[in-house]
Amino acid sequence: MSEKETPLLEVEGLRTWFPIRSGVFSKVTGHVKAVDGVSFTLGRKQTLGLVGESGCGKTTVGRSILRLVEPTEGSVRFDGIDVRNTQGNALRALRKRMQIIFQDPYGSLNPRMTVGAILSEGPHIHGMGSESEIREKVQHLMDRCGLDPINHINRYPHEFSGGQRQRVGIARALSVEPEFIVCDEAVSALDVSIQAQIINLLLDLQDEFDLSYLFIAHDLAVVEHISDRVAVMYLGKIVEEADSKDLYSNPRHPYTRALLSAVPEPDPKRKKNRILLAGDVPSPINPPPGCPFHTRCPEVGPRCSVEVPGGIAVAEGHQSYCWLDSPVGIGDKSA
Repeated sequence: MSEKETPLLEVEGLRTWFPIRSGVFSKVTGHVKAVDGVSFTLGRKQTLGLVGESGCGKTTVGRSILRLVEPTEGSVRFDGIDVRNTQGNALRALRKRMQIIFQDPYGSLNPRMTVGAILSEGPHIHGMGSESEIREKVQHLMDRCGLDPINHINRYPHEFSGGQRQRVGIARALSVEPEFIVCDEAVSALDVSIQAQIINLLLDLQDEFDLSYLFIAHDLAVVEHISDRVAVMYLGKIVEEADSKDLYSNPRHPYTRALLSAVPEPDPKRKKNRILLAGDVPSPINPPPGCPFHTRCPEVGPRCSVEVPGGIAVAEGHQSYCWLDSPVGIGDKSA
């Protein structure tokens, strides 16, 4: 298999559980199962959109891949390298190739550092040239990301708008020449008009620098525009994964259909059948047995509360984790 055919990122059986401690001796009494058995691959120069409600584990997946949070189980391989077992200088070299753009464009920037210092910190740490070479690189990145390299380089984060701060965050991620970037709700805190500008910038930068993105978001309209493939998460698990066009035109999992029904329709003459889900999302401390969505699913059957559905191929490159797509079905609803 050639390098182009080999996935850049391979995640298999990823679990990230956070211990709950109580009592005088801080005994572990349970776990928050934030990510509970997630698997996917990401090709080179491609974008995987990861969507779902707040609290479903999307951000924890991204941070676990980068080891900003240590996974509990599973494997993460980046360009053939076992990320979980990499340490020391090898981990530092790996992190140069894997970067993140955070959701909060202000909280993620050091308020005591100028933009020039923020953008040059990474290249200095990794020894990517002399002082003059790094400064020239920083000015080029600022210009490429829509910032004025002359007037903005000595300013502080509080002197910028939200959109400008996010451009600083993007330039910082690019400053160490990565191959893979986790975009963690990178546009959710911005106005709609600014969101479009940032999305277009990310697409242009992807073409220019041959980048791969894990694009985490809850806005399905944004994800559709930027993603090659989309994975839908619910309560720490992926419930459907497909090519972007296929998932939006032919959603199979009831949760995916409910999410898409909530996307606003731009044409007021076209009415959309809204799917309203009953109940609340179960606690990740004590998730329900079987399919994690069965407590709210309008199509639930007896099998759903007993067995966890595996990935069922409904088309080429399209997997649904739902017994509705199984040849044996969900069982008799009246049983």
